[in-house]
Amino acid sequence: MIIDTGLIEDSSKIWWDLRPSARFPTLESRICDVSPRLDDALALVALTQSIMHMLWRLSSINQRWRIYDRFMVGENRWRAQRYGCSNGLIDFARGEVVDFSILLEELIDLVKQDADALGCSRELFATRRIVESGTSADRQRSIHARAIAAGASASEARKEVVRALIAEFTEGLHAHLPGEAKPAQPA
Repeated sequence: MIIDTGLIEDSSKIWWDLRPSARFPTLESRICDVSPRLDDALALVALTQSIMHMLWRLSSINQRWRIYDRFMVGENRWRAQRYGCSNGLIDFARGEVVDFSILLEELIDLVKQDADALGCSRELFATRRIVESGTSADRQRSIHARAIAAGASASEARKEVVRALIAEFTEGLHAHLPGEAKPAQPA
């Protein structure tokens, strides 16, 4: 009905956190924001694939993951949207807010064997760097604030953010292209 009314073109325009693809025999994870750094995108893909593999592995031995209250999951989603990695999430078992880096380490431990099975352990461990160095949103806000503090107008500060995003977009690209050597690093 929503397609018939012209509100959306097709079912691919319905936004979910996770859904079966309408065109491919895959699950689409739509919860992560765009990552301009290729290495960050690969780390998030490795984490997502490893979680999916873990859930498949559990189901194949007639086990499953715990099901938590939707309200609490929604609260953690809000905390992630509002604070990113900087303010912790609710650990449902502990019943308290726990630092994101601690929760990430627990998650890595849970899915390590799955990442090994998929051949993406190196990329999985790179999720630590995202938490340590901040997300793209953290960097964008920092660049904007520094530009404003240096006397730039709001428009000029936004242009600085765009320039930084363009530079980040190609970071790590050569290391992942077939047949391309990684550029030499300064000594």
